[in-house]
Amino acid sequence: MEKQLHLNLLASRPPMAGGLQSGSKMRMGPGRKRDFTPLPWSQYFEIMEDLEVENDNSKDTFRIYSSGSQGPVLLLLHGGGHSALSWAVFTSVICSRINCRVVAMDLRAHGDTKVKNSEDLSAETMAKDVGKVVEALYGENPPPVMIIGHSMGGAIAVHTAAANYVPSLLGLCVIDVVEGTAMDALNSMQNFLRSRPKTFKSVENAIEWSVKSGQIRNIESARVSMVGQIKECEEPLSSPGVSKSITEGIIEEEEEDEDGGESNHKRKKEDDHEVKKENLYTWRVELSKTEKYWEGWFRGLSSLFLSCSVPKLLLLAGVDRLDKDLTIGQMQGKFQMQVLPQCGHAVHEDAPEKVADALATFMVRHRFTEFKEGFP
Repeated sequence: MEKQLHLNLLASRPPMAGGLQSGSKMRMGPGRKRDFTPLPWSQYFEIMEDLEVENDNSKDTFRIYSSGSQGPVLLLLHGGGHSALSWAVFTSVICSRINCRVVAMDLRAHGDTKVKNSEDLSAETMAKDVGKVVEALYGENPPPVMIIGHSMGGAIAVHTAAANYVPSLLGLCVIDVVEGTAMDALNSMQNFLRSRPKTFKSVENAIEWSVKSGQIRNIESARVSMVGQIKECEEPLSSPGVSKSITEGIIEEEEEDEDGGESNHKRKKEDDHEVKKENLYTWRVELSKTEKYWEGWFRGLSSLFLSCSVPKLLLLAGVDRLDKDLTIGQMQGKFQMQVLPQCGHAVHEDAPEKVADALATFMVRHRFTEFKEGFP
């Protein structure tokens, strides 16, 4: 069980039994090859902007993606290593369900956000960032805001709400992060991070890896969100060690009747040759270096979550994640919980429609907004 949960800490967890396994033949149909080309942000969001925020005698710039012009603001906080683009497909779905505005931000040291002190990823600093972004966007009289966070972003959402950094807070939604399982997972997190490929030969290669390894189980979401997780290496790398890491990290599979029967071995040799001519891609965030902040994100999270006075929704990939405090709180009706089975840890990417439906129903029930005409 620990192996299945150790990614609850940050971004995505390994596939569970019966899920998409590395090297599995996930085919769309006979003779069809899946498309791993990246998709643009503009297909899902209306606006992209870089927002300047005053911070200790310096200016930090936060990348913001937004949609909608009326209704409450859904402020979306991504998981560790991910970016605001992980909310892309969800955004297009939720905007079709209810009257709302969506604001998805790249947290500090993630995506295209640029901050002076990118080493500081403490819960306190990131929670303050969220408050400052809301203030920079809306001034002293912000509209009603519901904060929705996934994994690390869920922890930051709770810290933000508990500290009252967003005074117009309507509600809180936390996706697949629970203190008990997150704390249990800390010991194995570094091992997982070491097991990931360190480089990719292309963006398409990274998207393919994310889907075939089960990190993201929705190919459409992977095609837009992986762009925010990786970056082009600053210098071309052509050492034997780098080539070796690519062939070990990327899952090659034979496509029946599509490649003239070439073997994986031959194709890998050709890939090695090509890599020496091209720039490689690597992770934008070195998550292993953030270890000193992990405990601060999650320790005491359950009681902090329960202490928030606004209506609360907890969405989980499995009921096994509930710890003692949350189990008692749930029995006492202190928050609403919904389990979305057949999802990996990146619930909002794997099942954006289910997450949008759960959130829309919750918000309409609490009279935060209304369904759009003709829906449901």
